[in-house]
Amino acid sequence: MTEEPKYSEKMQQLIDLAAELDDLGHIAALMEWDQQVYMPRGGTEERGLQSAMIGKLHHEKFTSDEVGQLLADLEAEVDDLNADTDDARAVKVAKKAYDKQTKVPLPMLMEFIKITSKAHEAWVEARTKSDFSIFQPYLQQIVDLRIEYAKLFQPYDHIYDALLDDFEPGMKTADVKEIFDKLRPQQVKLLQAIAEKEQPDNSFIKQNYKEEYQELLGRFVITRFGFDWNRGRMDLTAHPFTTEFGQGDVRITTRYLNDDGGSALFSTMHEAGHAMYGQGIASKFNRHPLSGAASLAIHESQSRLWENLVGRSKEFWSYFYPSAQMLFPEILENVSMNDFYRGINKVEPSMVRVEADEATYNMHIMLRLEIEMGLMEGTMQVADLPEIWNTKMHDYLGITPRNDAEGVLQDVHWSGGMIGYFPTYALGNLASVQLWDKMLEENPNVPDEIAQGKFDTILGWMRDHIHQYGAKYEPQELMVMATGSKITPEPYINYLKTKYGEIYDL
Repeated sequence: MTEEPKYSEKMQQLIDLAAELDDLGHIAALMEWDQQVYMPRGGTEERGLQSAMIGKLHHEKFTSDEVGQLLADLEAEVDDLNADTDDARAVKVAKKAYDKQTKVPLPMLMEFIKITSKAHEAWVEARTKSDFSIFQPYLQQIVDLRIEYAKLFQPYDHIYDALLDDFEPGMKTADVKEIFDKLRPQQVKLLQAIAEKEQPDNSFIKQNYKEEYQELLGRFVITRFGFDWNRGRMDLTAHPFTTEFGQGDVRITTRYLNDDGGSALFSTMHEAGHAMYGQGIASKFNRHPLSGAASLAIHESQSRLWENLVGRSKEFWSYFYPSAQMLFPEILENVSMNDFYRGINKVEPSMVRVEADEATYNMHIMLRLEIEMGLMEGTMQVADLPEIWNTKMHDYLGITPRNDAEGVLQDVHWSGGMIGYFPTYALGNLASVQLWDKMLEENPNVPDEIAQGKFDTILGWMRDHIHQYGAKYEPQELMVMATGSKITPEPYINYLKTKYGEIYDL
């Protein structure tokens, strides 16, 4: 039996408080999951009020003067918040969250929760009808509230900093722009070189794959990865996501498309990567100030690693392709393994971010960053977004959406108020390759293991170097510990050049 850690009286008070806050947060997450998976649309109004009430209870419990005094006492007790102890880091994380939340007026918080609950249903309807005007008034309110929120944290170098910090602690807008400025010209150069080459045939993907067999293959794959079905489940939704209600209940969602046999599988692998991170956080951090992830970029590094570095690799398909051919013989029996591998890695500009290949994906994120910064700065207006979106899609990728659904309405994030989130997708891409390279350096036999359907080494390495720590370390700190470097674009560029150099004979 594991011995329970012993805490000082005040530290135990913080641990108890964190447990209650975690419970409230997981109740809110459960209601949001239900809204996106099962809830009838008629429940939108009441669900918004219910979510706001949970948000109110969480805010009032955490931002009281008593909690402020407790954290002040603990800061003196711990002395060095950067010390490499669980207690010191717990106080540091809790104090930062307290300092941010006490700046936010309760009426603003409740209004934000209520409008985002309504906005989700408006987004679903707008996307279904491909009509941005349905979603526009809700997004306008969200943008206005996010501007108000960001201004609470003045002075700042850029108004976007406060929003980015909510998802990527310690990262500044200038840091992201510097990384993207290094990344963009390299990716553009690669895309130009690829465009001059003959393209692989991927018509086999755009077929009607039986939904029940898609599900069967997806479940088979992520079970081999190490997804724990005793502590997780999978359901359907309009836009795949992962959520957790505690270490014993981490859920993923997916969607099945009638004309794309790869979408659900790669989406399922992606979300399983997120979920296995949640399942891998040390049990001592359950209902604890350090119970969360390091950041959204670190989270994304896990999902993109399993989706792309594993799931789009030649070794992976050398093991799983016979199973795919067995399930879908009418489509795949005459497609060779090599043609299949080249087809699923075909580089072509895509209207939809979640369907984008590895070489073009980051361009989608850079586009969204420019738009979000413009909205926060006031240099772009919500009413103009469909036109702005289409123009930037043409500038970045050379294609123009045919309608709002495949353009400005394609992502769910803005309906949830998650402005500041998108940069973490590209940062996660970069971090995934850095982690992968380090893991291969220490475990050079991993490709051979993948070809045998074995993934224990990969998951074990991520457990040891990333998952177990929860929110104990800031993302850049964790990356230095795991790889020796902060997030940097060079390994990712080298990975793309090597992979696509082989596929396209560059």
